[in-house]
Amino acid sequence: MCGIWAVFGSSSDIFIHCKAAFKIAHRGPDAFRLESIYQFPSCCLGFHRLAILDAQHGMQPMRVSQHPHVWLIYNGEIYNHLQLREQFGFQYDTHCDGESIIHLYARGGIEFAAKHMDGVFAFCLLDTASRKVYLGRDTFGVKPLFRIIMEDGFLSVCSEVKGLMDIARYQSNVKIQDVLPGHVETYSLNMKGQASFENMKQFHHIGATPSYTTAATPKGDDIMANIRTLLESAVSKRLMTERRIGCLLSGGLDSSLITALLVKLARERDLAYPIQTFSIGMYGSPDLAAAKVVAKHLGTEHHEIVFTPEEAISTIEDVIYYLESYDALTIRGAVGRHVPDVQYVKENTDTTVMLSGEGSDEITQGYSYFHKAPSAEDGDKESRRLCKDISLFDVRRVDRNSAAFGLEIRVPFLDHQFSSYYLSLDPDLKAPKNGIEKQLLRSAFNDTGLLPADILWRPKEAFADGIASPSKSWIEFIKDFAADQMIDSELELCSRNYSHNPPVSMESLYYRRIFEIPYSWTPKWSSDPSARKPKSNVTNK
Repeated sequence: MCGIWAVFGSSSDIFIHCKAAFKIAHRGPDAFRLESIYQFPSCCLGFHRLAILDAQHGMQPMRVSQHPHVWLIYNGEIYNHLQLREQFGFQYDTHCDGESIIHLYARGGIEFAAKHMDGVFAFCLLDTASRKVYLGRDTFGVKPLFRIIMEDGFLSVCSEVKGLMDIARYQSNVKIQDVLPGHVETYSLNMKGQASFENMKQFHHIGATPSYTTAATPKGDDIMANIRTLLESAVSKRLMTERRIGCLLSGGLDSSLITALLVKLARERDLAYPIQTFSIGMYGSPDLAAAKVVAKHLGTEHHEIVFTPEEAISTIEDVIYYLESYDALTIRGAVGRHVPDVQYVKENTDTTVMLSGEGSDEITQGYSYFHKAPSAEDGDKESRRLCKDISLFDVRRVDRNSAAFGLEIRVPFLDHQFSSYYLSLDPDLKAPKNGIEKQLLRSAFNDTGLLPADILWRPKEAFADGIASPSKSWIEFIKDFAADQMIDSELELCSRNYSHNPPVSMESLYYRRIFEIPYSWTPKWSSDPSARKPKSNVTNK
């Protein structure tokens, strides 16, 4: 997890803007650098580093001896960087995976580079020879990237919105927009370093077969074997780290499968440390009990984080600040699960990289409302829609929660090869069967011994029920708290006071009020995600 920031074409001293770069310092606690560009004094690149590979030589902005006119800042992991070196004969200056971006660009241009990267990434690449700036983002938008482009040629780029807010507040008609997942944008610079937009191109779309040479080979028509092979390959790639790796374990199917595969691979590679697992819940919650069963079965070094509703609610303001969102479902998930979980990892262990099960519900049709799909084809369309929007919700939560504490969470279910293969399967195979969601995924790992049968076939728990105490759900706690902070007349005025996404409940109004303290603007990247959940899960008080 790192943070990138850049300005191009500043009409004032660039160092006036540089304080904004420190708004994302939490993303990279290990090192920081600001560097101006001698050919373009109105431009500056900033980088906050979480060192995962090549701590000694991987600092950014990155430049390499063979291509000194190329400057790179990026956030992410390029899992196939060694394969690319072999395939194209690249001569690397470092052991850092991101160096492959520079060599790919030099070989075939920016689209060629983006198409050949197996990983998750957000980058800003400056070519001073051609006077071009390129922005790019991975297919699912696992890594965030936002930008402002103004009529006078001022371009500003940042991993998070908060690093652009000073500009947005004091300029008229300014829009902060995200770089779309799976796209690259090209800007040209004039001799003063001022930017003008040239084009935006999609280099990959969700469900498409990867253009690069893949790490695993499907085994003919054996669908079950292919699912196992490709998911294990997805986990295997994500062991690429020089820091300690662990797993967020809820005890549900998705996180349990990822943990089981991680433990299997760790033993095969003879890692020097035991895999740490982390589960969270209120006293007596079903998730804590299930996670304990999985941890015992796999022999992990297990950590339970038990929280009270009051402890979780006390984090709401911080959660909204880091999430940069007022979406109720996203905030509930962040407050009730990841924030206490990730904070504990940071403060009590040396694990820096963690794997998580996010993305499975979208890819494999795990939400309970998929049982009500009119047809298998309709379910498949909804699955693809959720995948397209995942960067706005689940992926945002995972990124911001981990970045807030200088940690990194990786999501194997959103692997290019695994996701494209699973989405390509016949819709009838992927649809829920006999009242069981994700039956295809469960069946693929049946009889493998990776997990106890009662975990592999454990029905999906609604999030609020999984972490809750037996007496009261997490949603009930948080709704009651929010209602106590508001009065009914305030909600009645929402349609008049909020022209964009007016709050529809006391809870959503409470979140919106907090959100607008640091982010007093209209976010084009936020919308109501309630279609992905049963109405009973999102009906607000």
